[in-house]
Amino acid sequence: MFKIPFLDLPPLRSAAGTVRLPGSKSISNRVLLLAGLSEGRTVVHDLLASDDTAVMLDALRALGCGVDVQAGGPVVIDGIGATVKVAAAKLFLGNAGTAMRPLTAALAVLAATQGGSFEVSGVPRMHERPIGDLVDALRGLGCAIDDLGKPGYPPLRLHGPSKLRLSEAVRVRGDVSSQFLTALLLALPLVAEQDVRIEVIGELISKPYVEITLALLARFGIQVRREGWQAFVIPAGSRYRSPGEVFVEGDASSASYFVALGAIAATGTPIRIEGVGSESLQGDVRFAEAAIAMGAAVTTGPNWLEVKRGQWPLRGITLDCNHIPDAAMTLAVMALYADSPSTLTNIASWRVKETDRIVAMATELRKLGATVEEGPDWLRVEPLKAWRAASIHTYDDHRVAMCFSLAAFNGLVTEAAVPVRILEPYCVAKTFPDYFETLFGVVTARSEEVPVLTVDGPTASGKGTLAHELAESLGYHVLDSGALYRATGLAAERAGVSFDDGAALGRVAAGLKLRFTDYRVWLGDEDVTDALRWESTGQLASRVATVPEVREALRQLQLDFRRPPGLVADGRDMGTAIFPGAPLKVFLTASSLTRADRRHKQLMAKGISANIESLRDDLEARDARDKTRPTSPLTPAQDARLLDNSEQTIEQSRDLVLSWWAERSPFKPMA
Repeated sequence: MFKIPFLDLPPLRSAAGTVRLPGSKSISNRVLLLAGLSEGRTVVHDLLASDDTAVMLDALRALGCGVDVQAGGPVVIDGIGATVKVAAAKLFLGNAGTAMRPLTAALAVLAATQGGSFEVSGVPRMHERPIGDLVDALRGLGCAIDDLGKPGYPPLRLHGPSKLRLSEAVRVRGDVSSQFLTALLLALPLVAEQDVRIEVIGELISKPYVEITLALLARFGIQVRREGWQAFVIPAGSRYRSPGEVFVEGDASSASYFVALGAIAATGTPIRIEGVGSESLQGDVRFAEAAIAMGAAVTTGPNWLEVKRGQWPLRGITLDCNHIPDAAMTLAVMALYADSPSTLTNIASWRVKETDRIVAMATELRKLGATVEEGPDWLRVEPLKAWRAASIHTYDDHRVAMCFSLAAFNGLVTEAAVPVRILEPYCVAKTFPDYFETLFGVVTARSEEVPVLTVDGPTASGKGTLAHELAESLGYHVLDSGALYRATGLAAERAGVSFDDGAALGRVAAGLKLRFTDYRVWLGDEDVTDALRWESTGQLASRVATVPEVREALRQLQLDFRRPPGLVADGRDMGTAIFPGAPLKVFLTASSLTRADRRHKQLMAKGISANIESLRDDLEARDARDKTRPTSPLTPAQDARLLDNSEQTIEQSRDLVLSWWAERSPFKPMA
């Protein structure tokens, strides 16, 4: 996932392909808590790996549950049943409402019946998210709860023992958040010595999330009796029992971004979304109905959706969004691509989420140039024709970041396409850590609109290290063009190809089965990362690099690295021959003595003996060959920025180049 302070999205133009969704956050944390409170072992498959589930897993460990997270496999939970294993614990729950609310209820009733003291807290924003209605319901039941900060908000202390009034109905408001009702439904089976009745005050919002809770309770042995949406009865003698295995379906809220993507940008092959479909438990799967109302063409299966553009522009809609509260945020950005204004109503719950989402969405939409009106529980967005480049503040809210990535398709409605900057893109780790990588896997852009930064220079100047540092800082792909030539030389030598046969060498280059993963280079099924760094391989690269047939064969391969969100390309002719239109070209140099010393230290660290003077002679000889070769000689582009890093650290070089890059950015200031 991206850990950078901002991510610049170039204008995106089309979309096609398949997306496999991460597990549902709502289902994941419910299942984890149910497994922890159950008797026996539960094997949880396809669990969402995110910040929210991480804090729930930490909480279960602290409470005495067995937790085994198997790399690339299921998570195994050994539950504590209804027995408290620890007398006291302090639980930090981040900004995870799906952990804070149900754990508060469960620990409150367990402390009341068995004693103990438990503190629950989170990030500053969590301490601004109201929990008073749940606390009032639990206190009415007889639980002892102390406010450790502002009354009605976390942090809280839950302690006991105290006598519970189970013969009386537990009453809870339903018009602020359905998570309060869900918390009680998950907690009260722990103390159901007799029928326990929960009554809802007011109109219950987000009913589909309560449906998820009821379905999962049944999976763990609790059959709740319902009286519409007004009352719920947990039968006497209820006890959690592990079902053995549970499979978590894909996250329907996360699906909304790719449903919208298909509606906006999939004009031929549809976007296929795997993990949710017609048999999904989650109410947010009904986002597809809203997308259809706006003009999307949607096909569904039991566990998949396929979406492509139908009507264009999209249709403006007026929609009561009570049934899709989280996914509805995506509609606010889709509305920018519509033919008339769109109004989203019944979204008061947005105000008590990770941020006040009504204010946040209105503020950031206006940055793009949109006309937006907002009310206590509604938002009205007018279509946008004249777009502005904007830095989108995400408020540490994953859904704001993901929604506004769709604004990068503005080039489909305006000729003056503009980029979009997403600040703090790493906030998507809450529910979809690999969101942006997944997005870039199914979108395309015009090559000339994808930014490229080139770093050319002689051997051992540090250009590869600098290129990777820059790519990490910007969230861009990286092209190590030298690796292509080294791989060609290595493959040719292994195949016994004559280095005087240009045509044969060209065929070797054209047939390279080369891939790059996590700083490793694979030639076919072999990891050749280390072999490509041998001095002998460098000599081979220098020889094949002078062959026109090789350079032509590798040209398109190098051009294909230019894909969203951007590229840092290092080599010897990136700025002169491959990407001559790059907005920033850096020519990196260092003295031959400095480069020989660096190479000597690298070799010694690997246990390879070497002589500095010999290395210096070899480098100078290679420089001479590279500068005088007839095809793409090593020379700075006319508009290149020259950087001698002989006396600089890599961090100093990186920061200097980033400052040059910022001078060319449409986003001022760079933050």
